[in-house]
Amino acid sequence: MDEAWLEQLPIEDCLSLLGQRSVGRIAVIVDGAPIVLPVNYRLVQTSGLTWVAIRTRPGGVIEHADMSVAFEIDDIDLAHRQGWSVLVRGTLHPVDPDAADFRERFDPEPWLQADRDAWLIIEPFSISGRALHPAEVEWAFHIRGYL
Repeated sequence: MDEAWLEQLPIEDCLSLLGQRSVGRIAVIVDGAPIVLPVNYRLVQTSGLTWVAIRTRPGGVIEHADMSVAFEIDDIDLAHRQGWSVLVRGTLHPVDPDAADFRERFDPEPWLQADRDAWLIIEPFSISGRALHPAEVEWAFHIRGYL
């Protein structure tokens, strides 16, 4: 291929990438306007259910946001003009961290631990991903120049 191209990632790849990372961005609506914030997270897959678990400050922006949210992780290689992103769209719910050993099993271990006692999950209604593949590089001394 001579041009860059975009690939839709299968759900299995999206879940794999979500499981490999621990930092993403949550997009929420607060007072009618969008805001995007970095958060630590953990992918939770149990009993056929998939969630994204986060911890935040009680009474903070995320806890008071509308229930409809988006969550994104990505990786970008600027030098090679390639990368990927995974987008989770869903509903934000509070969760009792002591229910079903949730705290021990699914703690996202936020980098800022102080006052991060509000536990939330994103229940996805959509998980999608895309990968950008770079164009093929034509070198000045490529064999095609001699054929």
